[in-house]
Amino acid sequence: MPPFISICVPAYKKPHYLRRLFESIRLQTFRDFEIIVTDNSGDDTTAYDMIRTFEHELPIRYFRNTPPVTMAENWNNSIAYATGTWIKMMHDDDWFTSPNSLQRFVDGIKAHPESNFFFAAYNNIYEDENDRLVEIRVKPADEKGMRDNLLYLFRTNYIGNPSCTIYRKNDIIYDKAFSWVVDFEFYIRYLSATGNKFTYIDEPLINIGMNGSQVTRSTFRVNKVEVPENHTMLANFGFGSLKNIYVYDYFWRLYRNLKIRDLAQLSQDGYNGPLSPVLKSMIDWQKKFPLLLLRFGPFSKSLMLLHYLTHSYAIRDSAIHSHC
Repeated sequence: MPPFISICVPAYKKPHYLRRLFESIRLQTFRDFEIIVTDNSGDDTTAYDMIRTFEHELPIRYFRNTPPVTMAENWNNSIAYATGTWIKMMHDDDWFTSPNSLQRFVDGIKAHPESNFFFAAYNNIYEDENDRLVEIRVKPADEKGMRDNLLYLFRTNYIGNPSCTIYRKNDIIYDKAFSWVVDFEFYIRYLSATGNKFTYIDEPLINIGMNGSQVTRSTFRVNKVEVPENHTMLANFGFGSLKNIYVYDYFWRLYRNLKIRDLAQLSQDGYNGPLSPVLKSMIDWQKKFPLLLLRFGPFSKSLMLLHYLTHSYAIRDSAIHSHC
């Protein structure tokens, strides 16, 4: 009989982190699971020797990507090998907070059979700061915002990284073209396709290891990553998404923070696809003001709202065009 849960572990050159994760899995009180490890190391730095110390205690299946693939493809490979009903992604530098963490996810699944997607509160553990712990929970107002409109995730990724989630396996996978927006783009697509039936568990069940080797740190504020990914994502969702004030503000902040002052920069940064006239106007407005002034929060927010209100017709045209 297939296991109830597949714990999918896309690994990359960090066997010492894997040991910590496996130690936390070994302590779990819920036992109906398999562990899928897809190793993307691509050289002699392998997790296999370390995994052998746990293979007699844990149901581990190990696969090496040859040759190495993109980050999202590694995630998808791990999921593809899974035989469980539910996918519990665990990045190799994250781990369970307690022996009952997996059971609490299962309790949620049993209590909410209508839901296809669950996510939990979590702890950020800053390893470069003596393991400083910051607990991350979702406020009721923000949970409601997600239920009202999934584009609310453009305000902040309230779900967290994939280790915070467990979801019913289906054909929806991560987009291999992305690395910066890959998680919350997937959440919006998955939840949209499954009726936005999610359940939030207000208890920290996962520790997220915050360290310098993470992809999110290496791609943060990198124009050649953020510019093409964000614009491709918006084009895929449709320019009508700009009707949502949080999507609008997201791109306003993107242009400000990445210092985009003219359209040519978008092409230089790797994006040559379709672009809404509203976004072109947004860039034109911002370049009239010094960046130092734009970085003053109240001024920038007021200017963004003014631009949003004065471009309502253009936003509506974008919505019509995106559905044609």
